[in-house]
Amino acid sequence: MNKHQAIMATYPSVGVIRGDDAFDAQGNPVVYSEATVQAYIDAHAYIEKRQKEYPPMTDYLDGIAKGDQAQIAKYIADCQAVKAKYPKG
Repeated sequence: MNKHQAIMATYPSVGVIRGDDAFDAQGNPVVYSEATVQAYIDAHAYIEKRQKEYPPMTDYLDGIAKGDQAQIAKYIADCQAVKAKYPKG
């Protein structure tokens, strides 16, 4: 997640961001807290980390198509290991 995404998520009145300046839909400046934005980024950092390490979903679908319960169980275990490695916020 980048700073602009975090600003948009934490300040719903923001309609556009130019550089480090945020504006509402009417073009009025919106003052935001750098600390709040950074806290939001930090609290959601686990999402990108998990996405990079999750096994491909095709492994799960392949297991389903083949009826291979061991493959399905391995996929689920691998996902649970990633979740444990990167807990939510």
